[in-house]
Amino acid sequence: MLVATGVAFLYGESDRFPFLIASGLMAATGFLFCALGFKAKEKSAGRREGMLIVTLIWILFSFFGMLPFLLGGYIDNVTDAFFETMSGFTTTGSTILTDIERLPHGILFWRSLTQWQGGIGMVVFTVALLPIFGGVSSQMFDAETTGTGISHERFLPRITQVAKRLWGLYLFLTLVVIGLLWIGPMDLFDAVNHGLTTISTGGYSTKNSSIGFWHSAYVEYVVTIFMFIGATNMTLIYFSLNGRVKKLLRDEEFRWYVGLVLLAIAATGLWIYHLGFADGVEVAFRKAAFQVVTLVTTCGFATDNFVPWGPFFWVVALILMFICGCAGSTGGGLKVVRAVVLTKILSNEFKKQTHPQAVIPVRMNGHVVSANVVHQVLAFVFAYITLIVLSCLVLTLDGLGFQEAISAAITAISNVGPGLGAIGPASTFVELPDTSKWFLSFLMMVGRLEIFTVLTILMPGFWKQ
Repeated sequence: MLVATGVAFLYGESDRFPFLIASGLMAATGFLFCALGFKAKEKSAGRREGMLIVTLIWILFSFFGMLPFLLGGYIDNVTDAFFETMSGFTTTGSTILTDIERLPHGILFWRSLTQWQGGIGMVVFTVALLPIFGGVSSQMFDAETTGTGISHERFLPRITQVAKRLWGLYLFLTLVVIGLLWIGPMDLFDAVNHGLTTISTGGYSTKNSSIGFWHSAYVEYVVTIFMFIGATNMTLIYFSLNGRVKKLLRDEEFRWYVGLVLLAIAATGLWIYHLGFADGVEVAFRKAAFQVVTLVTTCGFATDNFVPWGPFFWVVALILMFICGCAGSTGGGLKVVRAVVLTKILSNEFKKQTHPQAVIPVRMNGHVVSANVVHQVLAFVFAYITLIVLSCLVLTLDGLGFQEAISAAITAISNVGPGLGAIGPASTFVELPDTSKWFLSFLMMVGRLEIFTVLTILMPGFWKQ
């Protein structure tokens, strides 16, 4: 927040003092917590405390993060301010702002920075921090990284070193995409903001028309490539940059991820070319590639309003928003690895119909996936689908149409951003009822923290000794 304060002073705009006040309040609260917990015994913290701390941190940061919007009058109510900030930290990218370009530079930079923090925060949380809690959290970690060929011990010996290496990689990729965008039609400020929100697969932009503002094939291709990278397992990217490219290319999840993206691009490109939404093959490919990648990576940038593309693409979009990118990436959603495990379970069941006595294990990258991990995946997918269905019911009760309700539920829990109908890429979430905004904010956090972390806290057994 102090960095955003510096940007506000650099441009000398009206957001300087709101940032100073918000930063002061945040620092004061931090010192207060340090004083209260100064003599606390570390051994008293277990896996329940770990899950509770993680959840409370995301809620608390969102409340502090919304202060510059409220104090400066850029958003005039708590509901919208919290929704915008939670959408930022969870890298969802859904927005209630109707005129982004009227905002001062410091506020625009803060929006982008929340997504950049949220992106790497989730990667470190997933790959580096979860194993230290053990128990349920460790099982969640195993379930998410099933079949990637990566484990904490095989990557680096210490969790702090894992976090540092991932931060270094994340910063390096961010600087690369900023540089590439800067040498294009963007100025430095826009390049920095879009670099932060591209690699984090967040989707916040400094322009009302998002990436479409520049009408640049160069920008679209650069953003498409780095969105794709952002939704790839960061640990595999680290190995690739250290000369172990085969580890990435041989990874089964990554190959399925590439296959899903290419198939969706081909289907979408042919579809919009057939309907006349693209003038030429290259334009059809570029539009299809950008839209497919921005959805599957949960980024949510826009170059076109895909709602007029019709029901066929809507179905494709919902599938992409449901599955999303790879485990250990900045993307949200179900994750490709879980979809692969489910596909293999289904394939094995068909084989058992003709060979009922056969023992056919699920394999990923040539290794047998343990029954415990398979059960974890099945439980996660069931919880994921159930939560979407129940959320759709809640949202329809609050007055949303079916198209808006189902897409809002999926886009929130998968941290994608745009929906369908009245909340499509050309619209915002500002007209939604306040109840729906609070509920969607909750869904964003639940999805970002892999469902079980938050929902476990709501179970009565969590609070029993």
